[in-house]
Amino acid sequence: MAASSDQLVRVLKVLQPSLVMYLADSGIWSYPGPEEIRLALAGLVGDQQAVMDRAALILEEREVPVPKKAFPISFSGWHDVDLGHILPRIVTSLEQQAVELGRVAEAPDDATAAGLAAEAVKTIRRHIDSLRHIATQQQVSPPAKPAAT
Repeated sequence: MAASSDQLVRVLKVLQPSLVMYLADSGIWSYPGPEEIRLALAGLVGDQQAVMDRAALILEEREVPVPKKAFPISFSGWHDVDLGHILPRIVTSLEQQAVELGRVAEAPDDATAAGLAAEAVKTIRRHIDSLRHIATQQQVSPPAKPAAT
């Protein structure tokens, strides 16, 4: 693998095996929890998938194998947990992604990877803000009162 492609591979290895990608693959819409969280996660997945697709395309053009996707086995325990409960963990993992991709954005050996990583960091930060806002609203909002029968 050419050294200049290492950073693109790194972008994929940061984004692909994430909890949010696992949720998407296992069906965000099947998880219990507020619709607002599902919509926010679907938007996040779409943005991250676009970055991964672009990175994969560039790797293919460079004739570099695209790494296979694999999730940690521990994610399988999250298959039916309420999205509101998972939200803090997702935000923490996004913060870690932003740090790691920030390092790629600063790497001087591949301007294409650096630009893609910088774009991903900007998008991740926007999603972190949105998800934090949703988490705050979910905590503040009182439970709905049952309708009188």
